[in-house]
Amino acid sequence: MNFFVATLLTPLIGGLILGMVRPPRLAARINVLVSSLTFTFSLFLAFEVLGKNSITAMGSWFYLDAYNVFLVALTAFVGMTTTIFSKPYMQHELEIGRVNERRLRLYHSMYQLFQFGMLLGFTTNNIGVLWVSLELATLATVLLVSLYRTPASIAAAWKYFILCGMGIALALFGTVLVFFTSSVVLGHGNEALTWSLLYSHASELDPAVMSIAFCFLMVGYGTKVGLVPMHAWLPDAHGEGPTPVSAVLSGLLLNLALYALVRFKMIVDGSTNTDMAGHIMMGFGMVSLLVAAMSLNKQTDIKRMFSFSSIEHMALMTFAFGIGTPLAAFAALLHMTVHSLVKSGIFFTVGHAAQMMGTQKMAEIRGLIFHHPGVGWGLLIGTAAITGFPPFGVFMSEFLLFTATLEAYPWLSVLLLLGLLIAMAGLFRFVQPMVYGDPSPQAKKVHINMVPIYIHFGLALLLGLTIPEFLAHWYHQAAALITRGAV
Repeated sequence: MNFFVATLLTPLIGGLILGMVRPPRLAARINVLVSSLTFTFSLFLAFEVLGKNSITAMGSWFYLDAYNVFLVALTAFVGMTTTIFSKPYMQHELEIGRVNERRLRLYHSMYQLFQFGMLLGFTTNNIGVLWVSLELATLATVLLVSLYRTPASIAAAWKYFILCGMGIALALFGTVLVFFTSSVVLGHGNEALTWSLLYSHASELDPAVMSIAFCFLMVGYGTKVGLVPMHAWLPDAHGEGPTPVSAVLSGLLLNLALYALVRFKMIVDGSTNTDMAGHIMMGFGMVSLLVAAMSLNKQTDIKRMFSFSSIEHMALMTFAFGIGTPLAAFAALLHMTVHSLVKSGIFFTVGHAAQMMGTQKMAEIRGLIFHHPGVGWGLLIGTAAITGFPPFGVFMSEFLLFTATLEAYPWLSVLLLLGLLIAMAGLFRFVQPMVYGDPSPQAKKVHINMVPIYIHFGLALLLGLTIPEFLAHWYHQAAALITRGAV
């Protein structure tokens, strides 16, 4: 249990310390150290939970099972590699005057507090604290998105805050409705908000109230997932904030909101004994997939384009969890992993490319392979991986999802395949000239750290070739837990 406390408190204490550390290079090193410690503790915690199936901490306030401890380890890992990438990236931003030392302290501090909010949300057993943790992570990232203090970045942060604030408000109302019916069964104390108790007493909850509650929760948390039509904040936040923030927004924050939706779906399934919640998730997922696939074909900013790719992949996960079969849940969990790895790795290459060219406009980014083969090949390989080319892990997860769709809803497989093909065509249409085009005269030399990119893409390749036995067991445990109440 000490590993749980260490995992949760390390980023909180680190964030407080980093708010006071002045030398930028020292702060960057401490940022990497804190995230590395968090990841180390999360690994020990993960293997402890897998050996016991589930554990509770601090009474009934925190609950860990195969589903959320897997996401804790993934969050800590991507958080660690992103700090390694951000060390030279943010140093360059400081040198060219886009940030000053004061804002850099804010960046490092808010980054760790964001990590704390994420880990708190994944581990809490209280649906009220889950809502608070998502709000905490949102507030931290609002400050990160507006870090450059340009009119565009402030507008993006404000849009992010307002739209996600409205979404979170709807999610709060849905949570209140859950408490309205659970308090009749479990009393008016903390027990009525305790997820493990709600899950075990789901059949006693009022199905009508739970159905209405899920509609509010779907829209509320769906806003944070980036589902259409509540997705407008996401491209702006990605386009205007620092690239490390884009990496954790796509790779981590969206996962927490989807995690919350799946947790509530498990309760609603047990209460209503129908597929209502799953069908709603499938509807939002399919519409979001098609809209995102078409929208990324119309972008001019490289980070905005890949933000629509993030919407596409979150839509796939939402759709998969909505299907509700063990195979679909396994595919969704695998897709969560490989998407977090590949998309954050892509943003690492995009960040370096934008610094080299001095712009995020795709029309002005040319000849990346000539200027820096690592960045050029990284962007090309990352794009191939995220669009589902074999032998990368995204191909495997999408193949499993396509198989699950054929088994459960064969008529939807055509739309699923159509959305994937449109997105693939759009990404390669833009990426090919950026990688192979004529060298740009405006290119600059910048310090580039390719290690996090190699690690992320290497792991994505490994998961496409073979899934380690312990990880497959992990996914099977989580998929069985998620679909246990499926009808």
